Amino acid sequence: MRFQLPREFLAVVLAGFGNQLFPLTNDYGEQPCPKALLPVANKPVLDYVLTWVEQSGIKDVLLICPAIHRASIYHHIHSDSSVPVASLRIDLQTYDETQDTSIGTCTLLRHFSNRIKEDFVLLPCDFIPPATLPLSILLNKFRADAISDGAIATACWYAGHKPDKGAYPEEWGPHTTNIPIIWDEPTGTLLYIDTADDQERNSEDLELRMSLFSRYPRTRLSTGFQDSHVYVCRRSILDALHEKKHLDSFKEEFMPWLCKVQYQRGKRSRYGRRLNASSTTSQSLALGHTTLLSKVPGLKSSEPYGSNNGEPSLSENHDSSSSLRIGIIIHHAASGFAIRANTLFAFQELNRRSLLDAAYSLPSDPKNRDSIIGDSTQISERTVVKKSVIGRHCVIGKNGQIVGCILLDHCVIEDGAKLDGCILGMNTKVRAKAEVSRCVTQAGEKLEVSDWTAGGSDEGSSEEE
Repeated sequence: MRFQLPREFLAVVLAGFGNQLFPLTNDYGEQPCPKALLPVANKPVLDYVLTWVEQSGIKDVLLICPAIHRASIYHHIHSDSSVPVASLRIDLQTYDETQDTSIGTCTLLRHFSNRIKEDFVLLPCDFIPPATLPLSILLNKFRADAISDGAIATACWYAGHKPDKGAYPEEWGPHTTNIPIIWDEPTGTLLYIDTADDQERNSEDLELRMSLFSRYPRTRLSTGFQDSHVYVCRRSILDALHEKKHLDSFKEEFMPWLCKVQYQRGKRSRYGRRLNASSTTSQSLALGHTTLLSKVPGLKSSEPYGSNNGEPSLSENHDSSSSLRIGIIIHHAASGFAIRANTLFAFQELNRRSLLDAAYSLPSDPKNRDSIIGDSTQISERTVVKKSVIGRHCVIGKNGQIVGCILLDHCVIEDGAKLDGCILGMNTKVRAKAEVSRCVTQAGEKLEVSDWTAGGSDEGSSEEE
């Protein structure tokens, strides 16, 4: 007899504007350029996240994006090219926001909390993990901690990557900086996240309470990691968010506050019961979602997966002694490159590293075999393409040179043009014999010879085609 597995987790994927990727995410006339659809190795960043979710066994996704991006994202996830969504049930929801305004993650979760009925996984649309970091590692950490002592969340931090000096133009904006954190390694517990407010009060020292060290006397401090913004959370966290209405940022405000609930008596007393509300995770349900067996040992055939089967619920087990812990998975650089594609540096670095593992089939010219060339792209004679990612339906003229560049779809490079270290938005047009170095363009921009010859830094003219 086959059992119908209840839903254990809902994946909540946030696809924002991506202001730090400007001008790539600037609108092209009436056509928006969503961050979620920016390509890494000619594959939208959203597809990497959805594939990661699908491989973990989660089937239901709540995808939240600005209203102006709905049509583009809806078309993508329902197109034949979006392979990872075939087995996913995606609920696409929108909110009203512009690039000039900002709505924090806490506000979005409060607004859509009625659609989240169970424990959930919160993910950005731009995190690209290596194969050595499957989402199931985070899910299993959360399952084990929640069942054993009533933990309420699991976070993932990865080793930060700083660009080499001179390799990244300052005009492209700042790269993501590392954040000081403290964690307990034996139990894998995140204890403290330094915030902008903490740094403003005291930029040289960390102010920590003795209650932290009383509970966890041997901790580790590091400034070498960054937050992936991937969190596995108990459903009750949304109840706490409704109480803390003044908090807007999940990463910079709510998570640092939640860490303190673990060891500050006043916060535990006030918020502990609410955070310790019943979880959808149970031992039988977790086993049902992770086992290859058609039947869970010890579960009677008349009982569905996820029933208590005599097991106390989490709230019964840990009503007064629940740890309310925040688990942490630390991903080290030696285990594979992980990064969020939320800055121009990260976007360039991810595409550059994708060339190392790519299987080159096009073009046949040996001079171009260290690059990725998109479908239906035309490269004319005597043009050299090196260490570059070229999008689909691009037209590249003859006698040109493209080195270390990223070209999005539908770019046109006329005869004799030379590009070095550039990122060109879709539909960018480079005039004949222009020489362009280390520039980033928005969609539809036109670069003239007079503006860019010899690597000039003045802005080119932007026109709608």
